[in-house]
Amino acid sequence: MSVTAPQGFEAAGVAAGLKSTGKPDVAVVVNRGPLKVGAAVFTSNRAKANPIIWSQQAVADGAVEAVVLNSGGANCFTGTFGFQTTHQTAERAAELLDVSAGDVLICSTGLIGTGDEVFRQKVLDGTAAAIAGLSAAGGEDASLAIMTTDSRPKRAVRSQDGWTIGGMAKGAGMLAPGLATMLVVITTDAVLTAAEADAHLRDATRVSFDRLDSDGCMSTNDQVTLMASGASGVTPDRDAFRAALAAVCVDLAEQLQGDAEGASHDIRIVVQNAASEEDAVEVGRSVARNNLFKAAIFGNDPNWGRVLAAIGTTQAAFDPYDVDVWMNGVRVCSAGGPDAPREEVDLTPRATELVIDLKIGDATAVILTNDLTHDYVHENSAYAS
Repeated sequence: MSVTAPQGFEAAGVAAGLKSTGKPDVAVVVNRGPLKVGAAVFTSNRAKANPIIWSQQAVADGAVEAVVLNSGGANCFTGTFGFQTTHQTAERAAELLDVSAGDVLICSTGLIGTGDEVFRQKVLDGTAAAIAGLSAAGGEDASLAIMTTDSRPKRAVRSQDGWTIGGMAKGAGMLAPGLATMLVVITTDAVLTAAEADAHLRDATRVSFDRLDSDGCMSTNDQVTLMASGASGVTPDRDAFRAALAAVCVDLAEQLQGDAEGASHDIRIVVQNAASEEDAVEVGRSVARNNLFKAAIFGNDPNWGRVLAAIGTTQAAFDPYDVDVWMNGVRVCSAGGPDAPREEVDLTPRATELVIDLKIGDATAVILTNDLTHDYVHENSAYAS
């Protein structure tokens, strides 16, 4: 059910002709209330697509009635024409839904730098068709319509204490903070204020999407939106809701990792006993973005020397000659020196865990990444849609 699992939401996904494949490419998710609470976080890339510029303004008042999403075109670096396209899309949706255009968020994904009158008309027509097809069972169709190079849709649902959270995501490349190259819509029927929604969402994305660093490339179109309908009538326990929302976001982030372009290994980097969480994240990210390490994992080579070389480039507090490293449960490095023979490490499974013990404090962080493969290079040298 995805985003329509919580009460008070309808969705749809339709084919508007934006994709050459003829597959669905426009989705709409609508909050029927009674509350129309919304919050969103966006890419930290200074080069922002037109939908991001629009949505940042629209969500500022904490009210969101609907989200319109299209794949098959990023509408980024398309100038005044592109922003007008975004504006007209919000106005078309608002007119058909009888709401304010300022309460409609817009998301786009696809190729950067392209857009013309044909693209605009297809988006507008697709928006109208999706709104005409809205239903409480439309979440799955919506999750299909936002896919680009994804091989499968990403959906997650959690329910407890009378309220539900549902989510959908797309993304398979350019996965790096802020947020990863992704569009995410999360819905809940819990009773939340705008301030609560914003705080909960930022806390959840900090430990999920912001910890996904597949290829070190930051998108121009990232957007994660949370809408609360209040239709359950239940005001959730703060900590319980925050934990459930984080669980949904982590679930979706792991699904994004598992579908990363060309990847043959999903790498979970655990940095423990760091002086601070910030240090742990910095160390983990240094390894996640190290192409030598990622290439070694692709070759099933437990080259822990590349791990130490990567973390040595950071400003984190630790003694590089007192660091332990485990690969898939085998300690290959102890106190900055060799430990178990490399032959004891089995890196053939897709799931790969790297543990780095800095021995300097008690903070921990987890970073998710993938290996660097021939298929990744091929896909990103040949990709255009």
